[in-house]
Parts: sequence; structure tokens; C-alpha cells
Amino acid sequence: MATTTADDSWLRELLLQGEWHPDGDDADGMAAVLAARDPTVDGSGGATRALLAALAAAWERGWQPADIVHSVRRRFPARSARLVVALVAEDAMATDAVSRAPDGWVDQLRELGALTPGDPAVVAAWHRAERRPAEESWRTVLLLAGALTCLTRIDQLVPPPSRWGAGARRGGTAAAPDDARALRRIRALLAKAESTEYPEEAEALTAKAQELMTRHAVDTVFLATEGTPHRTDVATRRVHVDDPYVRAKTQLLGAVADANGVRLVWYPELGIANLVGLAADLDAVELLFTSLLLQVRQALGAAEPAAGRRSASRSFRRAFLLGYAGRIGERLTSARERATRAAAAERGVDLLPVLRSRQEAVDDAFTELFPRVRTTRSRSAMDAGGYLAGRAAADSADVGSRRVPVR
Repeated sequence: MATTTADDSWLRELLLQGEWHPDGDDADGMAAVLAARDPTVDGSGGATRALLAALAAAWERGWQPADIVHSVRRRFPARSARLVVALVAEDAMATDAVSRAPDGWVDQLRELGALTPGDPAVVAAWHRAERRPAEESWRTVLLLAGALTCLTRIDQLVPPPSRWGAGARRGGTAAAPDDARALRRIRALLAKAESTEYPEEAEALTAKAQELMTRHAVDTVFLATEGTPHRTDVATRRVHVDDPYVRAKTQLLGAVADANGVRLVWYPELGIANLVGLAADLDAVELLFTSLLLQVRQALGAAEPAAGRRSASRSFRRAFLLGYAGRIGERLTSARERATRAAAAERGVDLLPVLRSRQEAVDDAFTELFPRVRTTRSRSAMDAGGYLAGRAAADSADVGSRRVPVR
């Protein structure tokens, strides 16, 4: 039987206007139809063009490259994520993102591995590389199209490609050479801590990373005394929080942010948090949050045997994370206050006016970016044993305040 490729205009309308759900039968039936029409999967390139159009529309609704990939990874198998990364890379090539995009956008592309040119026939090349049946590949394309077109509008923190122009890139928030070296060392230590199978080694690596974080943060405060921060010195960053227990993990991120003068607003259903603060503070918050996630996993693993069968419940683990987050926030705030007093006494500098002006700049930027944000509090029932166990574990967590003398 002769086969033909799917008609471009028909396929575009199908992908961009159809409502495809992973649990529905519609995607299965349509995937079979498409496989019969085009067994090579996107021989005409129409699916690639439609998906790139959906990406472009998502940029206009406030989404950034890492946000898109995070959302797809939460909902779909790994092969869907590989397809969306390839699409992001093709979009970056078409928009000349390397020379035109804001620095943060390019950083995300680099971390995703989306700066290397690929085959412009993205969907067809992906299908060949995955070596899956045509019907399965078409089903993935349908579901990805539905996911991209249904992305809700979120706050636009950086200009989308349509607004880049010739001078969109800016390097004002780049770290100084000494800061960059310190951050590379911190990231390397945390990466080793996350990959090791030995808890003792992970704890030692994490403790060393946190020592560097503390020293880096104190030095940054000293440098800030040279001038008063302005609204333009404030940066934004998105942090993606993975399942399970997204809300409880975000509470931990919020505790770390509050203790470091960083404001946070988040989208509960998306697992995405927006941070607003000075660039060095954002670095410290993100790195410390990563480190504490590692520590809380280890602490929870140690607490579960003592709690018996009850520890296997979601309510116990969620309460443990919430208790841990609350106590960590208290300890970090106290540690910051002690470090500020010690630094001021040693250097003979009154740091309070500097810290106050820094916070005012952050607050002004936050209000400008999120004028309609509202504060919510969880009122759900909580496992008291899990909450108290989490607070107890947080008392022994290393927050970088023990072995680091203020210089």
C-alpha cells in the first residue's frame, strides 16, 4: 500500500488545536492514523514546524527553556524530554540565541545541551534515533503538542525572542572572576556529594561546600559596602522543584531564601519558584537549597527506622520536610545575624545600612515584577511525629556556620 506524508496545514491544525491527553483514547487512535499516512514520522517537516510554533508561543507566555523541559519531564517519559530539548536547540539556532538572548537564557541552553546544532528535521531525526514504532512516536508528538499549547501564562521575567533585538544581552549580573571560581568549586563539591553512595563522604563534601558558601556570602557583603544597590542590580531566577512533596520542598527553599534576603513566589501546580534578589544571594540560595535537599534525604532515611511502619506514609514524610524547613530557616537566620555582627566588629564597618538598602532594592523589584502576588498558608492536617522528627534532624544539619571563621 502506498503511503504519503501528512499534509502540512492539516497537521499543523491537528497539533496546535487538538486537545491530547495521556490517559485518553484519542491520542492512540490519531497516532495510528498518522503512522499509516506517514510511517517515516514527519517526512514533510510539518510536525517540526508546528511544535516550533508552539514553543514560540510559550516564550510569549513567560516560559523559558529550562521551564519547558522541566514541565515535560514531570509529565512524560524521557524520550519526550529528548524531543523537546532538540526542539529548543533548533529554536535557539533559528533565533540566533547565542548572540541575541539574555545571558540567563543562554545559560539555560548550555545546561540543557541545546547549544549544539542538530538536524533541522527535528522530529524525523528524533524518531530515527529513538528507534520506536511510528505509532508510538506520533503519539509522543501529539501529547507534546498538547502540552505545549496548553501551557498557562506565567510571569515574564526575561524578554522573549520576539523582543531581543540587537542589544538584548547584558552581562551586568555576571560573577567576578574570584566569585566564579568559588561557585565552580561549590558546584563541583555538591555534585560529588550527590553522586556518592557513602553517606559519610556525602556529608563531608557537603560540609566543605557550605564552608565555601559562607565565606563567599560574607565576602559579598563586604564588597557591597562600596556602593548602594539599585533596582537594576537585582536579578531573577527560576528554580524547579521536583516531585514528590513539591510543596514541602518549596517551603525549604523559601526558608533558605528568607534567611538570605531573597524574595520568592511560586506556581504550586508547576513546581516552579521565582527568586528575586542580588545575583550573589541567588547563587548562595540555590546552592544551599541543593545541599540541604541532599541532607534532608539522608536525615529522613535515618529517621524512618525509628518511626517504624508509620514512616512509610506520605503524611509522615511531608511533615518531616516541613518541620525540617522551619527549623533550618530559624538556624540560617540566626547564623546570618551572628555573622553580620562579627564581620561588623572585625572590620569596623556598620553593615546594617548596606543590608537595609539591599533589601529595599530587592523588595522594590519584587513588587514591580509581582504586583498581584498573594500569601497563602497551608491548613492541611500534619503528622506531629514527622514534624518533630524533621525539626530534630534540622538541628544537626550543617548550614555552614560552624567551622568558618569570619575573616
